[in-house]
Amino acid sequence: MKSFFTTAILCLICLTGFGQSFKNEFGFKTENDAYLATLNDRYYTNGLFLYFRRAIDPSKFSDQIEKRTYEISAGQKMYTPYWGQVARREDQDRPFAGYLYAGGAYSVFYKNESVLKTSIEIGMVGPNSLAQDAQRFLHKTVGFYSPAGWEYQIKNEVAVNLAANYSKLLLRSNDQIIDLSGQGYLNLGTTFSGLGTSVLFRAGRLNQLFNSAYHNAVIGNSKTASLNKSELFFYAKPQLNIVAYDATIQGSLFNNNSPVTFDVKPIVFEQQFGANYSSKRFTADFNIIFKTKEVKSVAKAQNYGGLSLYYRFGR
Repeated sequence: MKSFFTTAILCLICLTGFGQSFKNEFGFKTENDAYLATLNDRYYTNGLFLYFRRAIDPSKFSDQIEKRTYEISAGQKMYTPYWGQVARREDQDRPFAGYLYAGGAYSVFYKNESVLKTSIEIGMVGPNSLAQDAQRFLHKTVGFYSPAGWEYQIKNEVAVNLAANYSKLLLRSNDQIIDLSGQGYLNLGTTFSGLGTSVLFRAGRLNQLFNSAYHNAVIGNSKTASLNKSELFFYAKPQLNIVAYDATIQGSLFNNNSPVTFDVKPIVFEQQFGANYSSKRFTADFNIIFKTKEVKSVAKAQNYGGLSLYYRFGR
């Protein structure tokens, strides 16, 4: 009888996957200035992104590595002047522009709670990004005004962009409800080039960086157990950006045939606030971002919100 119950418990554990994490994650992120209900519709006005992530078999990792993942993504960004209905080019304080891409990324999560992520995006800037069609469809669907001025958008250009991001835990409180991380990034490409640094402050029910939803690290089995079965935390991230090039503002690196272009502000500061909840299956994240001026024109500062939802599956 004892043997029977032991066997039954082991079978139940196998069937339910107790102690195992899901290997795959699929989800989306949407960004829009309308999420803040400020009645502004300007500059970076909409973004939509799809993601698929998968954890790599950890059996051959070195002792210093907790987890590795790869990512496939696709997305579109949409930019307008101070309003999406600025028909005269001389009234535009930022170009109409769109960016459409497909990309891949590879992340390594280390035992010392540092994270290195490298990525590549390939796509288009200009009419082939379909941003004009997307905004017209969106506005018609929700009953907004009809956009005007897209005939002056940034011209077509092939986009190839590389990026590297590095994060490192700086400290965590003894009760494990507050931590601080340093972050840095480098972008190099035909669309976006620059670098930046930030500090991430988190407070709440936290996991290590290699098990945290903030770094999309819930999938896969790490060598070290999570601090908590789920996460619920608030975060703040001030970030300093040094902008070398932005084709959605300056046009192509290789010609000057776009009808409306401006120079970029070389230093841009942004402040991000957000809340994140993550269980074994799901992640939900909402954040708001405030940015200083990005364009050398009469353009103002901007702000927008972002919502991310992810679902995990597959043992």
